[in-house]
Amino acid sequence: MTEGDVLTVDRLSDEVGATVTFPAVLVVDGDNVVTSPAELAKYEVTAEVLGAVKGPKINIMHYRNKTGYKRRMGHRQPYTRVKVTGIKSGK
Repeated sequence: MTEGDVLTVDRLSDEVGATVTFPAVLVVDGDNVVTSPAELAKYEVTAEVLGAVKGPKINIMHYRNKTGYKRRMGHRQPYTRVKVTGIKSGK
């Protein structure tokens, strides 16, 4: 990801316009790749919450043979859209 990217993440309890921080998991800067936990602790990603969205509808059917039991359920996973505002390194 780079600054300005809009990402969809699992639901966050923060309000619209709030700033959230994420820890870095992998850093690639040209030919330099950082994967060690000690080095990754120096990096931080900040993002602004844009709002809540829902994922696609998933339909679930329960059926038991020879009993007349049928049940239909649905689910939509809540997500939060965030815009990356900065990637800081503590070098």
